[in-house]
Order: sequence, then C-alpha cells, then structure tokens
Amino acid sequence: MPRPSRLILLPLLAVVAGCATVSPEARVRSKLIEAGIRPPVAGCMAERMVDRLSLVQLKRLQSLGGLGNHDVRGMSIDELVHRLRALQDPEIVSVVLKAGIGCSIAS
Repeated sequence: MPRPSRLILLPLLAVVAGCATVSPEARVRSKLIEAGIRPPVAGCMAERMVDRLSLVQLKRLQSLGGLGNHDVRGMSIDELVHRLRALQDPEIVSVVLKAGIGCSIAS
C-alpha cells in the first residue's frame, strides 16, 4: 500500500507535467478564442503578445477584470482600453492594442 505522501505526490506530478506541455502562446490563443476573437486573429495576437510581454505581464493581463465573461466583439474600443489601462502597465496596453489592430487588418 502506498504511503499517503505518494498518493498526493503522484497526481500532483501528473498535473504539473501536463501543464508543462502547454506553451504560453497556446494558453493565450485559447483565452483569446474563448473571449470571442476569431482563431486566425487569436493565433496572430498570441504570437505577438508572447514575444513582447513577460510572463508576469501575461498573468496580469489574464486577471483583466471580467473580460473572461464578455465576448470582446461586443465591447467598445473605449471599454477595452479602459480595462487595459486599469492594469497600470502602458506596455501591456500598447502591445495588446497593436497586436489586435495589426492582426485584424492582416487576417
């Protein structure tokens, strides 16, 4: 019979190993698609955002209040900019808006 510590450790290792296989770009792309962005645009944006933002900035962006509950297509640009600025990181605002505009035009 395995010791209790092994019973806890094995599932934890499986979860950690599973998370390690998902790239930050794939996670960002998935979240953008969930927010209502078309897959080609989401893929383009994710690539640009991951290249230009740190992991800390990406995590801060993930915490963007209530965005996960909204389809961004129904949001005004003003509302989106207001939410981005609330993160108080001008680089996040710049990168997200440039990626969104550039990728929307390119697709």
